[in-house]
Amino acid sequence: MSQEPRTYFLFLFLFLSHGVASHRVPDSRQDLHPLLQKMAEEIIDGSYLNALLDLIQFQSSHGWTADLSHRILAYLNSRNVAFTIPSLQAAVEHHLEQRLYQPQKLLEDLRETDAQQFCTAMKCLLEDKKDLLELEDIVIDLGEIRKQALQSPGVNRSLFLITLERCFQVLNSLECVEILGRVLRGSSGSLLQLDIAEKLPRDLREDAFKNLSAVFKDLYDQTSAHSQRALYSWMTGILQTSSKATDDSVSWVSAENLWILGRYMVHLSFEEIVKISPLEIGLFISYDNATKLLDTVYDITPELAQAFLERISSSSFDVRNTSTIHRLGLLVCFYDDLDLLDAAVAQVLLHQMIKCSHLRGFQAGVQQMWKLSRWEGNLQNLETPEAVTAFFHFTLLPPSGHFSIAWYTGVHISDRNTLFLQLQLKAHLLDIAMENQTLNETLGSLSDAVVGLTHSQLESLSPEAVHGAMSTLNQVSGWTKSQVIILSAKYLAHEKVPSFYNVSQMGVLLAGIGTQAFYGMDCRDLLQVLRSTVSLHVSDLSPAQKQGVLSKMIEAGDTTSGLVEIQGAFFKEVSLFDLRREPGFNTTVLKEKELRRSQALFLYELLSKSTRRPEELLSPAPGSLVLFSSTGQLVKGVTCSHIDAMSADSFLTHFHYFENNLSLLSPYQVNCLAWKYWEVSRSSMPPFLLTALPARYLASVPASQCVPFLISLGKSQLDSLVLDSHKKNSVLRKVQQCLDNFIADEYAVDIVGKLLCHLPAAVLHRGVSTPAWATALHGLRDCPDLSPEQKAAVRLRLLEQYGLPQNWTAETTKDLGPFLVLFSADELSSVATKFPDILQQTASKIAGTVPPQEFLWVVFDSVRNNSEKSPSSAPSPGCHGVIAPSSGDIFKLAEANACWAPQDLLCMEEQTFIRSVELLGAVRGFSLPQLMTLKEKALQVWDMPSYWKEYHIISLGRIALALNECELQQLDLSSIDTVASLSRQTEWTLGQGGGGQNRDPAL
Repeated sequence: MSQEPRTYFLFLFLFLSHGVASHRVPDSRQDLHPLLQKMAEEIIDGSYLNALLDLIQFQSSHGWTADLSHRILAYLNSRNVAFTIPSLQAAVEHHLEQRLYQPQKLLEDLRETDAQQFCTAMKCLLEDKKDLLELEDIVIDLGEIRKQALQSPGVNRSLFLITLERCFQVLNSLECVEILGRVLRGSSGSLLQLDIAEKLPRDLREDAFKNLSAVFKDLYDQTSAHSQRALYSWMTGILQTSSKATDDSVSWVSAENLWILGRYMVHLSFEEIVKISPLEIGLFISYDNATKLLDTVYDITPELAQAFLERISSSSFDVRNTSTIHRLGLLVCFYDDLDLLDAAVAQVLLHQMIKCSHLRGFQAGVQQMWKLSRWEGNLQNLETPEAVTAFFHFTLLPPSGHFSIAWYTGVHISDRNTLFLQLQLKAHLLDIAMENQTLNETLGSLSDAVVGLTHSQLESLSPEAVHGAMSTLNQVSGWTKSQVIILSAKYLAHEKVPSFYNVSQMGVLLAGIGTQAFYGMDCRDLLQVLRSTVSLHVSDLSPAQKQGVLSKMIEAGDTTSGLVEIQGAFFKEVSLFDLRREPGFNTTVLKEKELRRSQALFLYELLSKSTRRPEELLSPAPGSLVLFSSTGQLVKGVTCSHIDAMSADSFLTHFHYFENNLSLLSPYQVNCLAWKYWEVSRSSMPPFLLTALPARYLASVPASQCVPFLISLGKSQLDSLVLDSHKKNSVLRKVQQCLDNFIADEYAVDIVGKLLCHLPAAVLHRGVSTPAWATALHGLRDCPDLSPEQKAAVRLRLLEQYGLPQNWTAETTKDLGPFLVLFSADELSSVATKFPDILQQTASKIAGTVPPQEFLWVVFDSVRNNSEKSPSSAPSPGCHGVIAPSSGDIFKLAEANACWAPQDLLCMEEQTFIRSVELLGAVRGFSLPQLMTLKEKALQVWDMPSYWKEYHIISLGRIALALNECELQQLDLSSIDTVASLSRQTEWTLGQGGGGQNRDPAL
């Protein structure tokens, strides 16, 4: 950031100053190549970009000799151009900097280039191999120029637009598509706005069309719903034009067209799907990569999935054949041909349905669709013991591969609708697969449906059955913590001390091993575990478990060998005391480790003693003491005294290591860097550092430097640079001054970057132009904490732009999903009616905070209105006529479960409570009366606390806060992990804390 343009764009100065010491001025007319004459004329006109392009073109086909620079200087002199080297340097530098900081002018320049210059510019974007332009002893780094251009806000937008406008006229379409792909993939989808589809070429060669379609498929998740629909229309328009279909009765959707559409096939209408010929759908399914494609249709609706399955059934493929089932991808999740299904096929379906947890929210009417599906009638079989017990748990696949309550609360509610429906289907398949067999016999063949087993079923398993099924159990995703504890205990039941062999087989179940069991392991076995593939699951261990592992390893005496095996965030658990115990600390162990700030400070001080220049510890050069570049973590330990002690040259040399790891620095460190930079080189100081100095220093930013200031600050996190609110207001006033309180276009949005989240409400409401609003809205989605005033301004702007929610389309509702929380219950009522799944998607969208209560009530009513409302056939006393929560409702509602009345929770059926307790324990919005009711339910189901096992206590979550002192004293707190789970709750009263300490001082 600090020297981007200055470092890489003085190439013309270097070129022209080469040979300046010539003692005579050659004849300017002596056969100077016409292209070089043209370049010199462009220098005279100030068209330095054009001059560079001509220079690149000349060098690509001619040899460069030392006298050429003399001839060009002579030519300039012959034109009476009074250039001195310093003035030319300043002109070139200013021009090229402006093209980075004002990408609109870059777009204008590229529009005015001739065909050959434009072709050269496009090829510079394409070429990777020849990155250096060598002119005798002058080297122009074209690769670095390209990199800096693409990383400058707004430049990729200009390159994208000019490529669409001109590239297809001067280059072959394949090259243009490759350029578009490069630019788009670096833009996070922000360039694919609704109007872009209108600018896409419609006469592409077939191979270029396929390649560009592939780019759009890769960016599908980053593209808005409106843009997805527009791109789909562009793709299908070309496909239909090239189709051989002669009338509407013949489908244009061929096997190849399905392959080209890829994920966009989910936008096909039901009518288009049912017209696909059996021959074409059969040919498509026969493709080797068809399954891989169908594995990506995460947002397909049940209606369309059923239509595809029906067409496949009409082909030569038998959907009841196991080989066909393996080819169905995510369509298998909607398989409904369960009549007379045998156990072997049911087991294959269960295995394939592991992937169903990837599915995303359905369109409106999903639940009604599934009520009509053919297998729904068979759900009466859920009255059988096997199916009932399999029905209730979770089939989730978090990104880490492990179920956790923290992850679950971040899952969109409509995704839970999807997951719950898959859970229902798996329950029925599990019933079929277990026919005439015991659970112990079938455990290893039930795939991830085993996560539907209850605590009592898991307790009934034999250790031998768990051992035999471990190759399946250790890969299944969706286990809850309590299930993992039970299975781990079963697996290790025959061993007094866990061995390396057994632990290495546990995979995702590793987190079920108790802290005391880890501590009891042989140290050599424990080290082997950390070296094996099972170490990938160490991140799932609780802090108590990690301390058990660390204590055992460090206790062994060979501290360094133990620390070497500790990777990532686990290393942060190592105490300073243990770091200090090893005087001969081997610095190479820091590679790929995360450090606490205190650890980094200690280690930087320690390692500084082994070098005369401590700042070299920040260098990733070969042979350096620490591979700083691998994590950047050591920078956390650099103090102001370290920074002050650096020489000016050393500081400027190493500054980019601080800059590249800015997110790891504290505001105090940034302040020290700012003062140091101001002292040694204030003229080249990165503008963002001015925010760390007193407010008066911001006045030193002239209007001409506003754009660099905004770009520099827009790439940073303002909250991490400036803590003082008054100072932040001063910074924002300067930002508004630079913007003139107005964001005129998309380029301005690109330039302000993350500053968009801090702009005052008045600017968001009235200061963002209509052309810039769509891009601004894309950026506002990622703002973590808008103020109430900003939210109100955004809401008003949305109403002005899109009208009342009752008039929104499905695409508009999807695109505005993150902003639905800004609207009132009355405004959202129509959305809840028309698009309940889209509404529900936002319930868990607000990171770090509980969604607004009014919004949660809308979500709650939406889920309840679309669920069964039949009172229990055998209600508890006082529960006659009460519609108690079902496991399905609880599964979908997440934080909106806070809207249940205490009486509703009390009337919950026992099986529902058992199925849902861990989810209910994770709800942050429950009041004390609600928690008290859930505690009473736990007492009804599990009896007195003295009978509760470790997994019961751990599954309670916040419900444990309702336990009184007497009940806490009854708990079995002999397990460190039980105590640790209770200690994670932060809302204990003094009396409760005392009650626990009477049993265990660790609480």
